[in-house]
Amino acid sequence: MTGGTSPRPSWKRARLLLAVVALLALVAGSVAANGTLAGWTDSKMSQGAFTAGKVPAPVLTGKCQFRPGLLGVGASVRVYWRPPAGYSLSNIVVTASTSGLGSVLAPITGFNLTSNTTSNSDGSYTTDVPTNLLGGLLGLGSELEIAFQAKHASGWVSTSASVASNAGLLGGIGGNCRNLT
Repeated sequence: MTGGTSPRPSWKRARLLLAVVALLALVAGSVAANGTLAGWTDSKMSQGAFTAGKVPAPVLTGKCQFRPGLLGVGASVRVYWRPPAGYSLSNIVVTASTSGLGSVLAPITGFNLTSNTTSNSDGSYTTDVPTNLLGGLLGLGSELEIAFQAKHASGWVSTSASVASNAGLLGGIGGNCRNLT
């Protein structure tokens, strides 16, 4: 070899560089497997459980009544019910739907639960739902479901305490009501 450096030192550098790259690959693999360079374990464990809350439903306390009024004028559905423990009249939502038509339960337009409800001495309530507020839903033999639900502050609502009413064919003649729950 003439006038140059020997190939030996560059071969040593290449081997050293290869060893450094292998070491870095080993460290990187360890970090990927453990998440940190401090791969440690701990034998302590934690457990927990949760359950979904259930909003209790109002309860029907007596058989509902269809009150036909005079030839259908002033007709109403009277419902006897009690809110669940810990709930008041302000936590109750009243909805209605017709059966067989596939309509969903919807709030009754123009209905005010507070003004149409009487408090009874035993903590239960009597609510009169005027049929004229139910629009064309009640009459000509169609059946209407009236549902009372408790609404929690979270927005969750209970299952329904429901009654079904049929105003009969004309002027409330033959009208009836029955408890569904």
